[in-house]
Amino acid sequence: MNNLGKYFEIFWLLSRYSVMTSMQSKVSVALFTVAKLIRFAMFFFFIYYLITHTNTIKGYSADQALIFFLTFSIIDSVSQALFREVYRFRQMVISGELNSVLVKPYPALLRVLVGGVDPMDLVISVGYVCMAAYILYFIPNISAVSLWLYAGFVVNSMVLAAAFHVAVLAFAIITTDVDHGILIYRDVVSAGRFPLEIYKEPMRSILTFVVPVGIMMSFPSQAVFGTLGILQGTVGVILSFGALWLSLGFWRIALRRYQSWGG
Repeated sequence: MNNLGKYFEIFWLLSRYSVMTSMQSKVSVALFTVAKLIRFAMFFFFIYYLITHTNTIKGYSADQALIFFLTFSIIDSVSQALFREVYRFRQMVISGELNSVLVKPYPALLRVLVGGVDPMDLVISVGYVCMAAYILYFIPNISAVSLWLYAGFVVNSMVLAAAFHVAVLAFAIITTDVDHGILIYRDVVSAGRFPLEIYKEPMRSILTFVVPVGIMMSFPSQAVFGTLGILQGTVGVILSFGALWLSLGFWRIALRRYQSWGG
C-alpha cells in the first residue's frame, strides 16, 4: 500500500510537469483542441444523420447508437491522454534517454507509460462524458446497476488499452519502432465506433475476442443496455487482465534485451 501511494505521488508530479510543459505553447494547445472538436463533431453528426435516416441500426435506437460512439470517444480520448508518453518513446530509446529512466528509484514503466499526461485530451474527455450522461438520462430502462456495469467495463477497457500500449513499448525497445504499432492500434479500434452487430460472422467474433475491439469499445454500451451476456462479460474481463499480464511479461523480456541504442 505504501508503494502504491508513492507511485501515485510520482504519477501526480509527472502529470503536473506535463501539464505545465503543454501549456507553454498556448497557440498549439488551442489549435489541437479545435482540431479534435471539429473531428469529433463531423463524426457525431455523420452518425446521427445516418441513424436518424435508418430509424435503427441492428436493433439500437439513434440515442443508443450515439452512446456507442460517445463511449468509443471517451475510451479513445482518455487512453490517449494517459498514455501520450508512449507516442514519444521512440526518441527516448534512440537518444539513450531511457538509460537515465532505468536507474531511477521507481519503475521505468511508470515513467514511459503514464509520464506525459495530455491535459487537453482529459478536458475533451470530460465533455464526452457529459454528453453521454445527458443522452443516457433520456433513454428509458437504464438502472443504477446498468450504469455501474457501464463504468466497470469502461475501466476494463482502459486495462486492455494499457495492455496494448505496454506491448508497444516493449516492441519499441527491441525494434525502436513505435509509430507502426500505434497506427495499427488506432486503425483497428476505429471499428468500435459502431455496434459490432453490424459486422457479420466470423468478423464479429474476430473483432470481439481475437482483436478485442468489441471488449474495449462495445462491451460498456452493451452492458448498460442489457444486451451483454454474463458469459461474454466474464470472458471479456478475463481476456483484458490476461492481456495485461502477458504484455507486462513481454515488457520484462524486452528490458533484458535492451542494449542502449543511443549509446
